[in-house]
Amino acid sequence: MRIISKVMILSLSIIVVLSGTTYSIFLESENHIKSATFVSKSFEVGPGKIASKALYDIEFPKGHIGVKSFDAELVDEDGKSVPLYETYLHHWFAIKYNENITMSRYIEQSHDISKGINYTRNDGACRGFLLPHYWGLGGESRGTSSNLPDPFAVEFGNPTNIPHGFKEKWLFDIMVIDTRGAYSRKGCTECRCDLLNLPKDFYNVTRDINDQPLSLNYKGGLFCCKDNLQCKLRKGFHGPTRKLSLRYKIRWVDWDEHQVPLKFYILDTTDRVRTNGSSTIHDCQAEYTIPRIGHGDSPHVKKANIPMKKGGYLIYGTSHMHTGVVNATLYGQDGRVLCTSTPKYGTGKEAGNEKGYLVGMSGCYPKPGSVEIKDGEILTLETRYQNKFRTGAMGFFYIHLAEQLPNILKI
Repeated sequence: MRIISKVMILSLSIIVVLSGTTYSIFLESENHIKSATFVSKSFEVGPGKIASKALYDIEFPKGHIGVKSFDAELVDEDGKSVPLYETYLHHWFAIKYNENITMSRYIEQSHDISKGINYTRNDGACRGFLLPHYWGLGGESRGTSSNLPDPFAVEFGNPTNIPHGFKEKWLFDIMVIDTRGAYSRKGCTECRCDLLNLPKDFYNVTRDINDQPLSLNYKGGLFCCKDNLQCKLRKGFHGPTRKLSLRYKIRWVDWDEHQVPLKFYILDTTDRVRTNGSSTIHDCQAEYTIPRIGHGDSPHVKKANIPMKKGGYLIYGTSHMHTGVVNATLYGQDGRVLCTSTPKYGTGKEAGNEKGYLVGMSGCYPKPGSVEIKDGEILTLETRYQNKFRTGAMGFFYIHLAEQLPNILKI
């Protein structure tokens, strides 16, 4: 039996097998933090192929817990890390849902998820069920921290918050693009429509984010990267199919009175905020196209002014961006810088350091209590990309806020 986790351990190691997945639970020597590494169900890709999957009922720590970190990467059948230039990890999102216990057997046997499931979302305000996840990155996953400092954590599994007769579960929304043999690796990772073998009636039958017919002016992005579609390949290229999985590590503590809960917000630079009477509508678009303007080196800048109904103390912040990013900055209403997230680009061939690819985004850890966002404060999110044409650009800023601080940390 193979043990995947590699962490400092105190003395406890519990090996568990569930649904054919082997993982280990370790108790770290510091602050009773537990950790486990899991492997998702596998999916198959071939040269140029896109896999866009929803993987339900993934393994997740049980009980009333506080999650301290959640990290993931793409691996092959042998557990080896897959480099981005072979298969590009466009995104993975971890989403919470509640499943009706009486419907569990029906869902398992029929694979019909239209009944018995209620999706829940983070504390962000994007309309509908857009950007509902609690964790999620892309190609930058291996180089971006998700650690939350003590005594802060994101609370899950609280029985008082789970409807009677339901069970809290998790799923992955994941999209990967196999770029082996692709005519244009870069264009393929950007989901450029003209570089994909689209069905002839694609624009006639595809609906956009507002459930309207997809415009012929849509040049690339999520709507052209459908499951099982294929990027155009170089003439004569052939390669094998293979099975991949998402390997993910979660660190957590058992919830008690010493933990301080955090709220998690996703802010989107495409948020077209508008009002309807007394209501504020966050019309997030999730992605955008960057046109090349002239021949200068000045970056492309996109801004959104986002009102925060509820504020708090900033504990951690980072961003989810794509290759070509210059930086992302979150400003307070008075213009003060709350957090700037900067990119790290690879310089080699090994997984996690792929030359030319975005392999990490920095995070902010202000001294607890030193950065406060007021209730109703209007924040400005500014994302900067290189002045080069690209499609499917994303500009998400992730912030964890504490509504209250423990007395020992108050300043």
